[in-house]
Amino acid sequence: MAERNEFSPLRNFLAAAPDGAEGSPDSAVDSILDAVRLHLGMDIAFASRFIHGRREFTHIRSAFPVPAAPGDSEPLEDSFCQRILEGRLPELILDASTYPAAREVPLTAALPIGSHLNVPLRLSDGEIYGTFCCISRVPDLSLTERDLSTLRAFADLAAGQIERGLDRRRRSDETLAQICSAFEPNGMNIVHQPIHRLADGRPVGVECLARFPASQGRPPSDWFEAAADIGRGTELELCAVRLALQGLPYVPTELYMAVNVSPEAIMSGALLPILSEAPPGRIVVEVTEHARVPDYGALRAALDALRGHARIAIDDVGAGYSGLRHIVDLRPDILKLDMSLTRDVDRDPARRALTQAMVALAAEIGSAIVAEGVETESERATLAAIGVGYAQGYHFSRPMPAVAAQQFLLGSHGLSASALRPGRTQGPSRLALSA
Repeated sequence: MAERNEFSPLRNFLAAAPDGAEGSPDSAVDSILDAVRLHLGMDIAFASRFIHGRREFTHIRSAFPVPAAPGDSEPLEDSFCQRILEGRLPELILDASTYPAAREVPLTAALPIGSHLNVPLRLSDGEIYGTFCCISRVPDLSLTERDLSTLRAFADLAAGQIERGLDRRRRSDETLAQICSAFEPNGMNIVHQPIHRLADGRPVGVECLARFPASQGRPPSDWFEAAADIGRGTELELCAVRLALQGLPYVPTELYMAVNVSPEAIMSGALLPILSEAPPGRIVVEVTEHARVPDYGALRAALDALRGHARIAIDDVGAGYSGLRHIVDLRPDILKLDMSLTRDVDRDPARRALTQAMVALAAEIGSAIVAEGVETESERATLAAIGVGYAQGYHFSRPMPAVAAQQFLLGSHGLSASALRPGRTQGPSRLALSA
């Protein structure tokens, strides 16, 4: 048999998979097992973990079908691993039939096992996670301690990937626990940020924003992204919409309420029954977008089904993916300019020119414009001079709990308490947001 090079297989593996550290830890371990099995000329390579007195196979790579699969387990005492850990068998076995302690393992004759190399999988804190093993069905007397050293090098690489996978699962479990807490009572709150008409400063609506008491400094967007990562994004969004609608009685009926919803949640079909419970003309659906829309036709059809219950706004225009395709294909009633456009619009000619272009486009297609993130009087005055009709931001008010927002709207802007009467449902689309 040709002499094996201790370092070339490891070098070749790393050269062939330069991005392995960024991919799936499980697939990386499979690749490592394939590389070492082929280099050593063995039939089977596997990784296992020790759990509750058993040896569980986590990864198996073989040149032929084997009577085991990842997830299968056996008592540790019935394995080579236990005997090797106890010192009853060596890590390098050239011919298993020559060792009484190997012959008593049922698998030796059943597989059969000829040569056997086995080293521990040791995590960075020194804990033995399991074992890393190569097996041939016939004895290979050419195997040496150098081959065992090669196996150890690959085992170290595999242990790093396994530990990365453990860390990822731990973080995923923590994320799941946090996201689940948002569905508990008081796990998520809704605040209102008023939206004002620039011509006279009067409020025309409020945007509902989710807040998470257990956020630990994380922005709300992180919660929705994390929920999407574990498959509960739409569920969390719809929960936020339901919670927002509970605050509708605190919003004067002359004003509208805007809720943020992603295309995925809109196309789920679950939003329409929720909005159908709200008075007509009171709700604006702001389409949020942080990734490309795969099917504009499906999204437009879903939005058309909502139009009898809500007006449609495109959020964050000028940032991310909320661009001209959104505006052309979705026919929004309202365009919400992202704060990246409105911030410093009074001092930046480029931002001013882009905003003027959006005003002209909105006038052409019959949409109103709301500028987000307005913080100074100079920004407000510039936007008004350009022709922007509405705005929100810290210059007017910060987001507030619903009751505080109600008092702000009634006490500071001349709205009467009679505006809170449930029977009044005239549409603010026609009263407050005519372009």
